[in-house]
Amino acid sequence: MAFGGFNDDKKQAPMADINVTPMVDVMLVLLVIFIISAPLFTHAIKLDLPNAQSAASPEKPETISLSINGEGTIFWNNDPIEQQELGNRLAVAAKKQPQPDLQLRADKSTRYEIIAQVMATAQNNGMTKMGFVTDAKEKQ
Repeated sequence: MAFGGFNDDKKQAPMADINVTPMVDVMLVLLVIFIISAPLFTHAIKLDLPNAQSAASPEKPETISLSINGEGTIFWNNDPIEQQELGNRLAVAAKKQPQPDLQLRADKSTRYEIIAQVMATAQNNGMTKMGFVTDAKEKQ
């Protein structure tokens, strides 16, 4: 008598499928065991770590606010200065350690020629940290 029926007259091919249900059961049990035991592996090692002294925080460099209004007048930290004096002040500031940050603020009606001259003066006098200050874009 063959599996699957009571008819002895018909010859049927033997069952060739592999039953994977027991293998899936074993894999699920192993998966659950690993999930439960994984946190134990991370907390199992006890270390006595050395104490470290934190390094002194570096000095925050001063900030130079360089403003240019619509007429081209230059302001050094809100004090008006002449173009010739700007080069001297920038050269002195560039020699400081750490070098101060130069924040360039220009009115939107200022001609770019004036802004470019101020940028060139800053670069020629050794200033390496320069940024532009703008208003945040308004949502419409």
